[in-house]
Amino acid sequence: MLSTVKKVPSGFSFVDKNWGGVYRGGSYLLIGPRKSGRTLIGLQFALETARSGETCVYFTIMRPKDLMIQAASINFDIQSYMNQNLIIVVRVAPPNEIYDMYNPDDYLVEYFNDILTVINQYNPTRIIFDELTPFVGFRNLDYLRNAFLHTIESIEERDITSLFIISEPATQKAHSIVEGLSQFVTGLIQLKKETGRERFHGGIVTITPNVGHTEGEFSAEYRIVPNKGVTTDFTKETYPTEEYDNIYTKTRTSNFTTPTKVDLPSEPYAFSNVYNYQDFLLILNNQIALYKSTGQTFNLVSFRLDPVVQVRGLLSINQLQNAIRLSTSKRDKICVIENKVLVLLVRGSLKSVVDLITNVQNNLPSSDPTYLNAVLDYITIFNTTIDERFENAESMMEYVLSAETSSTHAYQPLNKFIG
Repeated sequence: MLSTVKKVPSGFSFVDKNWGGVYRGGSYLLIGPRKSGRTLIGLQFALETARSGETCVYFTIMRPKDLMIQAASINFDIQSYMNQNLIIVVRVAPPNEIYDMYNPDDYLVEYFNDILTVINQYNPTRIIFDELTPFVGFRNLDYLRNAFLHTIESIEERDITSLFIISEPATQKAHSIVEGLSQFVTGLIQLKKETGRERFHGGIVTITPNVGHTEGEFSAEYRIVPNKGVTTDFTKETYPTEEYDNIYTKTRTSNFTTPTKVDLPSEPYAFSNVYNYQDFLLILNNQIALYKSTGQTFNLVSFRLDPVVQVRGLLSINQLQNAIRLSTSKRDKICVIENKVLVLLVRGSLKSVVDLITNVQNNLPSSDPTYLNAVLDYITIFNTTIDERFENAESMMEYVLSAETSSTHAYQPLNKFIG
């Protein structure tokens, strides 16, 4: 690690009281079933970072609005910290088509590489990946372990504290996957839900060290409390006497030595870099913030399809979207608005724009010259490079969308860029 190893608050009081916090530059794996409080602990972890004035990158497969609602349930105004660039939310589209490929492992490993790419962009002090489950279905488990080990070692070398969230397992392969990942992290946090008491949400939490944390393993009853989150701080008045005694006895006598592991999806997830409008705005705001802090430029390219060509049955907006999707990397982001397909090229340049347009032409439904001559005149584009005019995503989107009716900045024929 880059500096003297020290402990910092985690945001989860049970860890902070028993372990004195988490190690700066340490890596932690949080395991639990659905609705057990995993995301809330991740948000508490992020909030602790932001409150200290440091940057946290939060990778999520959730819709941004859902994540904001989750944060609001624990009295966490995540948007205010996002506006200050203290929390960077990165939505990750889970892979589905990848699992149908001949060798999905080579594609899955790219998601681990993307984590490092984002870290290089934002230079955070903490990251949360919520959740890892859809991205660890490797056929070759040794390949997975090597990829995960390389990722956390690269993160730890930069003194970044990481929390990876993963589902409780249901299959033998799932157990093998998490056992393989668990051996590399600094410590494990396991949530195990309890059934039979509908009034309260919670269960048993166990923290298990792999490296350091010589205080040892601890288990306790936890509850999800409105406006507070996941906590183990209870008073007897919280429960009826008999129930409190049962909880106290169970917490003292429970023996948790084996962490539960990941529950791999029974159905493949859909891989796509196509986002709805609100998600696209969130990503665009993050990219604008990156430009303001580092000067890294990007391009926003809008493809407009004339309705005439759709009426004639030559090309639909969905076919154009698919051609664009095939022409971009998963790092580039796509959004469809009526008859326009917008592409955020995160590594923008005029050459990258020209390459994109050329690839789109090559990926249209037919390469027949007669067909291309018939449709290319109906595809126009508008390219914008980020500069100081744009304060936020809304202003940039307004500029791009107004180009359709503007006389000063207008859409140009696609052939102009490649002719």
